[in-house]
Amino acid sequence: MRIPHLILASASPRRKLLLRQIGLTFSVDPSKVDEHLNVRESPAKNARRIALEKATEVAHRRGKGIIVGADTIVVLGRTILGKPKSHREAARMLNRLSGRSHLVYTGFAIVDGLTGRALSDVVRTRVWFRRLGDREIAQYVRSGSPLDKAGAYGIQDDFGAVFVESIDGCFYNVVGFPLVRFYQRLGEFLASLNTNAKEGRWKRKRKSAS
Repeated sequence: MRIPHLILASASPRRKLLLRQIGLTFSVDPSKVDEHLNVRESPAKNARRIALEKATEVAHRRGKGIIVGADTIVVLGRTILGKPKSHREAARMLNRLSGRSHLVYTGFAIVDGLTGRALSDVVRTRVWFRRLGDREIAQYVRSGSPLDKAGAYGIQDDFGAVFVESIDGCFYNVVGFPLVRFYQRLGEFLASLNTNAKEGRWKRKRKSAS
């Protein structure tokens, strides 16, 4: 599959690392969209919608290119755990996650800036935490790592890696981007763009010939 240069509508270092991991070339243009959660929507719909809003906002500004947006939401029971605003809030979140399972939803969207065509999807992974001690929570929080992550942890972090006992689903989804599903859907999207472009050229030729 021949993949063009992409535009990532996110400043997340984890998403940049994952895209590089599968050999994609891209530039970064973070979206200015406010990540507003709609309480009437499910976590899956929120993640998918926000990802599409991010990609669409950048597409409107750029006017061309293939833009990729993403959004990750962590859910414990019926509570959405966003990025903690303080060390104290991060510690509270980790204490709530301790010894329990939670869900991680990552929505992603692909938008063609030239035509406005779009595709979006969402992936869910269940994560189980082992029971955590107060001292290790405090040590992790002091590192500052939880403050820029939904749910106050990163499964790829030194400490986050040993907090997670098991997962059911895509590991990379928990990191912040479901690589397998994205790669598959990107292929579908690019094939669709190529098909439409060929059909457009064929129709123009027929029209000019007549």
